Amino acid sequence: MVIVILGLLAVVTLPRLSDTSTFRASAFRTETVAALRYAQKTAVSHRRLVCASLAANSVTLTIAQTYGSTSCNAALTGPDGNAAYASSSSGFISSGTGTIYFQPSGTVTSDAAGSSVSDYTIAITGMSSISVAGATGYVN
Repeated sequence: MVIVILGLLAVVTLPRLSDTSTFRASAFRTETVAALRYAQKTAVSHRRLVCASLAANSVTLTIAQTYGSTSCNAALTGPDGNAAYASSSSGFISSGTGTIYFQPSGTVTSDAAGSSVSDYTIAITGMSSISVAGATGYVN
């Protein structure tokens, strides 16, 4: 009986364990959401523009050095002093690349000057997409 149960468990779990790309995509999605939330919270708390640059395999955060600046010209590090970004050797972002501008007011815009509030959707291969609400900066 024990051998039969072990056999059933092996049949069910081994295919899931061998698909590491799903685990990597899930981890990349989680890191991307965390980086975008950190960008939004930092923009509000520091009263600075924060830019999130999304490429197929990375998210890079930069911050404006002064209040009112419309250019992100300094790297944004995380609370631990390391770079606050997500990266992978695989290209998991299938659509939604570009730059997202988190304004000091908490809104998300399509330009650094903050003239146009925009919602964003970022598609991650094999995962549910990430949405960013322009009016509130909420990342889901």
